[in-house]
Amino acid sequence: MHISFLIHNAYGIGGTIRTTFNLAGTLAEHHDVEIVSVFRHRDEPVFAPSGSVRLRHLVDLRKDSPGYEGNDPEYERPATVFPSTEGRYKQYSALTDRRIADHLRSLDCDVVVGTRPGLNVHIAQQARRGIARVGQEHLTLSTHSAPLKLTLRTHYPRLDAVTTVTEADAETYRKLMRLPGVRVEAVPNSIPAPVVAPADSTGKWVVAAGRLAPAKRYDVLIKAFGKVVAERPDWRLRIYGGGAEKAKLRALIDKLGLYNHVFLMGPANPLDPEWVKGSIGAVTSSLESFGMTIVEAMRCGLPVVSTDCPHGPGEIIDNGVDGLLVPVGKTDAIAAGLLKLINDDELRRRMGRAALENSARFDPAEIAGRYERLFAELTGRGALRGSLHRTRGALLSGALRTKDAVRPALRRVRAA
Repeated sequence: MHISFLIHNAYGIGGTIRTTFNLAGTLAEHHDVEIVSVFRHRDEPVFAPSGSVRLRHLVDLRKDSPGYEGNDPEYERPATVFPSTEGRYKQYSALTDRRIADHLRSLDCDVVVGTRPGLNVHIAQQARRGIARVGQEHLTLSTHSAPLKLTLRTHYPRLDAVTTVTEADAETYRKLMRLPGVRVEAVPNSIPAPVVAPADSTGKWVVAAGRLAPAKRYDVLIKAFGKVVAERPDWRLRIYGGGAEKAKLRALIDKLGLYNHVFLMGPANPLDPEWVKGSIGAVTSSLESFGMTIVEAMRCGLPVVSTDCPHGPGEIIDNGVDGLLVPVGKTDAIAAGLLKLINDDELRRRMGRAALENSARFDPAEIAGRYERLFAELTGRGALRGSLHRTRGALLSGALRTKDAVRPALRRVRAA
C-alpha cells in the first residue's frame, strides 16, 4: 500500500509527532510511506524518520530559507477550510488552506491519515475519491470544545475510519457522534523497545517525565514525595520536561524544603537512558489521552505508580501486577503507592519484570499490524461500497450542517 500521513509540524517535539514517526517507520518496512508536514520551521526534524519514509512539507517558515513563505499575503489571511473551532486555527491561513487542498486533490495513494481534528476535516472534504480516509484522534473527544465537536460531527461522516488511542475514547465516539458507516477503532500509540538495558531496580530514584503543565499535576507529585522523604530520605525524584509551570514548581520545591530530593531536569531526548537510572515511574495527571510516558517507563522495566485518570492509565497498567493505580489528586494515596514499592524490593523487582513483559504489546510491530489490517479492510471493501459510503457521508454532513445552523436561530426565536 501507499500510505500518506498529514501532520501539523513534523519538525517539532511532541507525542503525536513521535508516535507518527514510529508508526510510519514500521509500516515502511512493507509499504510505501510518506509524512507530509503542513509546516516546516527548522532544517532537520527532531525525530529522524526511517530511511525509507519520505518527509516533505507544504509551507516553509524557515526565516533563513530562500523558500520562506511567512510574508506571503495569503499567509496573513485567515483560513476558511481549517475549522475556526480547532485549537491551532490561528496558525493556519488562506495559504495553508490552498496548499493542503492542492496536496489532497493531487494525492495518489491508497490511504491518507490525518493526525489532528483540523487536518481530518480537510481530508474529509478534499481527499480524492478512491482513497481511504482515516482520521486519528490523539487527544480525546471529551477534551474538545462543544463547537469543535459540532464541527467534527458535521465533517467526520465523510471519513472511512476514526482511530482513538484508548477503547474508552472509542466508546465515547460511538455513543456521542453520529458516524454511520465510519469505522471507529481503538489503536494505541506505539513505543519502540529501548536500546539500553532495562532498569535493575537498585537506583533509589523515582522518575517522571512530561510537559510541566497544569494537567500533569506535578505539584501533587512533589507534595506526595515530601511524604515519601519523611519516611525514606534516601530516595529522590527526577522530573524531566519543560513548560510554563517550571517557576511555580521550583517555588513549591523550595517552600517544602525538597531541593535536595526533587530535581527539575529539563527536557531530555532520548529519555530511555534516564528511565533506566530509576526504579519507579510516577504519573500524577488529572487527564491523559493515552499515557506514553507510562509505556516508556514500563518498556524500560519500571513499575509505574499512576493516577487512575481518564483515559489511558487504566488500559495500560494491570493494577497490582505491573504497576499501581491510585486516585487522582490524592497526595496520601500517591505517597502510599510509591512507598509500597520503595519499601518492598522484591515486589518492585517483580512488578518491573512484569512491566517489561506486558508493555511489549505496544511495540511498533504490533501496532503497525493493527493499522495494516484496518487499512487493508478499508481499501478492500470495493469501489461501489466506498462510493456509496462517501455519498451518504456527504449527504449526512450537509444535513447536520443545516441542522446545527438552524438550531441557534430557533433558540433565539423561542427566547424572544
